[in-house]
Amino acid sequence: MTQTTDATPSGTGSPGTRETLLVVAERLFLAEGYDKVSVRAICAAADANPAAVHYHFGTKDDLTIALLESRLAPCWADALASIDPENDSVRHVVDVLLAPFVDLQCDPTGHLHLRLLSRFVLTHPTVGWTARWFGLDPFADLLLDAIPGLPSRAARRRWALAFQRILLRFGSSEPLDAQAVDALAGFVTAGLSAPPDPSPSEQETD
Repeated sequence: MTQTTDATPSGTGSPGTRETLLVVAERLFLAEGYDKVSVRAICAAADANPAAVHYHFGTKDDLTIALLESRLAPCWADALASIDPENDSVRHVVDVLLAPFVDLQCDPTGHLHLRLLSRFVLTHPTVGWTARWFGLDPFADLLLDAIPGLPSRAARRRWALAFQRILLRFGSSEPLDAQAVDALAGFVTAGLSAPPDPSPSEQETD
């Protein structure tokens, strides 16, 4: 009889367990809200070992990151990757960014995803995203190309404020109409495209 060591706990490491945990967590988060769902509840509903979330993701936050990225990242990836930094305006970048938000808010499940995204991002501002367009750096790079002389620190700060505004608006219970979306796009564009500010708040610091 062969003896093994460091065995994976039963119900944690099967190939389908990770996706099952994502599906179950998604259902529970959308039905009950992120804060009301525990890791234990996710594992129980998935009929998985209590250590399954820890084994596959690490923490509840890490599971949520994986869930949001897997469900939402494809909505933005191709359109944002097609942006031409040398020729596309800041307003065009903003319009490309907002278009999936507009589509998602019109779908009941998509709207719930946006509310979960908004709730999670606004309460976890320093979370470690892994998908390219979930971080600030690619957006900051686009802005640096559009506004000569803007410090990278300022570009990141402007986008952070822009995303706060966008998530607050699209994370609300009521979808935005076309006029509200246009007003939001104009507001965000104005904040992003303002000339570099010589004040210390927008200057690089050591």
